[in-house]
Amino acid sequence: MKKRILCLTLGLMLTISQAVPAGAASRKDQLKQDKAATQSQLAAQESKINNLEDQKQTLSAEIDQLDSDLVNIMVEIEILDGELSDKEAQIEQTKADLAVAEENKQKQYEAMKKRIQYLYEKGGDDAWAQMLFQASDFTSLLNQAEYVQQMYDSDRNSLEEFKETVQQVKDLGDQLDSEKAELEEMNQEYQNRQASMQTQLEEKKATSSDYDAQIAQAQSQAAQYTELIRQQNAEIQKIEEEEKKAAEEAARKAAEEAAKKAQEEAAKKAQEEAAKKAAAEASKKTSSSSNASTGTTSSSTSNKSTTSTGNTSTAGTSTGSSSSTAAKDNGSSSSSSSSSSSSSVSYNPTGQSVVNYACQFVGNPYVWGGTSLTNGADCSGFIMSVYAKFGVSLPHSSGAMAGCGRGVSYSEAMPGDIICYAGHVAIYMGGGQIVHASNAKDGIKISGNAAYRPIVAVRRVL
Repeated sequence: MKKRILCLTLGLMLTISQAVPAGAASRKDQLKQDKAATQSQLAAQESKINNLEDQKQTLSAEIDQLDSDLVNIMVEIEILDGELSDKEAQIEQTKADLAVAEENKQKQYEAMKKRIQYLYEKGGDDAWAQMLFQASDFTSLLNQAEYVQQMYDSDRNSLEEFKETVQQVKDLGDQLDSEKAELEEMNQEYQNRQASMQTQLEEKKATSSDYDAQIAQAQSQAAQYTELIRQQNAEIQKIEEEEKKAAEEAARKAAEEAAKKAQEEAAKKAQEEAAKKAAAEASKKTSSSSNASTGTTSSSTSNKSTTSTGNTSTAGTSTGSSSSTAAKDNGSSSSSSSSSSSSSVSYNPTGQSVVNYACQFVGNPYVWGGTSLTNGADCSGFIMSVYAKFGVSLPHSSGAMAGCGRGVSYSEAMPGDIICYAGHVAIYMGGGQIVHASNAKDGIKISGNAAYRPIVAVRRVL
C-alpha cells in the first residue's frame, strides 16, 4: 500500500513540475549563459590588465636604465668640457711660445743683417779677408781666423736652433689642434646622445602614462563585469529559491492527491473482497509475472557489467600504449638537445692578432655612429667591428666598453687591451702606442702616446 502511494506521489510531482511556468527555467538558462559570457569577458580584461602591467614594468626598467645612462653621459660631457678647457689653455700657451719664437727669429734676423751690412760696408766683398789680413803677426792671424769661424758657427748654430724651435712649436700646435678637434667631436657626439636619450625618455614616460590610462580603463571595465556577475548570481539565486518553493508546493499537492487516491483504492478494495478467490488467482498470476521480470532484469544487468569491465580493460591498454609512446618521444627530445649543446666551439685569439688586424684600416675615415672598417666608424664602432672579427661581441658605446671584460692597470696593459678615456676608446698596441678612430680630420690612426689623455680604465676582453 505504501509503495503504491509513493509511486503515485512521484508521478503527481512530475506532472505538477512540468506545469511550472517555462519562463522561469528559460530565464535561468539565459542568465547562466550571460554569466558565462561575462566571466569570459572579465577573464579577458584581467589578462589585459596583467599584460599592460608587465609592459609597464618593462618600460619602467627601460626608463630607469635611460636615466642611469643619461647621468653617465652628463658626467662624460662634464669631464670632456674640463679636458677641452685644459687643451685650449695648452693651445694658447703654445701660440704664445710660437709668437716669442717668431719674435726672436726676427730679432736674430735683423742682427745678422746689420752685422753682414757692416762687414760689407767696411770691406765690400773682401770684408772677411780684410779681417784676416789686418793681423800684425801669425798669432794675431790665427786669432782673427778663429774669431771669424766662431762668428760663422754662432750664426749657423743660432739659425739651426731657431729653426728647430720653430718646428717643434709648430708640431706641438698641430698636435694640440688635432687633440682639440677630437675632444670637440666627442663632446658633440655626447651632446647628440644626450639629446636623443632625453627624447627617448620623454617618449617612454608618455607611453608609461598611456599604460596607466589603459590599465585604469581595463580595471573599470573589470569592475563593471564583476558587478554584473554579482547581479546575475543574485537573480539566478532568486529563481532557484522560487523553483524550490514551487517544488515544495508541488510535493505538498502531490501528497494530498496521493492520499485521496489511496482512499479511493481502499474503497475499491472493499468492493473487491466479495471476489476473494478471483483476486487471489489474479494475485498469483501477478506474482509469477513479477518474478519472471525480475530474472530478466538481473540477467540484463549482469551482461552490462561484463561489457563495462571489458571496455575498462581496453581503455587501460590504450593508456599504457600512449604512455610508452610519450616516453619514447621524451627520450628522442633529450638526445636531440644533448647533440645540439655539444656543437659549440670556443675561439681565443691573441691580442697581437687583434692589433695586426686593426692596423690594416689605418687611414680610413672617421664617421660618427659608423661601424664600417672601410667606409667609416667612430671610436667604439671601430673597436666593436675589429673584435667582431674574432667572435667577441662588444657594445657600440665607449662608456659601456669601460665595463666589459676585466680591468687591469695601465702598467699591466698588453696588446689588444682596450684603453678607455672619457668619451673615447682605443686599442693598445704595446710600447705606449694605440690605434683608434680619432676624429674626422685624422680618421683611423696610430698615436705614439697612449697616455695623451687621462686614462679612465684598461679592459681586457680576450
